[in-house]
Amino acid sequence: MSTILIIILVLLLVGALPTWGYSGSWGYGPGGIVGVLLIIVIVLALTGRI
Repeated sequence: MSTILIIILVLLLVGALPTWGYSGSWGYGPGGIVGVLLIIVIVLALTGRI
């Protein structure tokens, strides 16, 4: 379950990067938020809480 969640968050992080045409005006906010969520999920998966 945690592996699927990590893969989904990585895909969201790549999709939210401002290098894509549709997300150029978004700035780094969405990518930063998804990045923080990814770090939290990875830490929880490594500690065994997920």
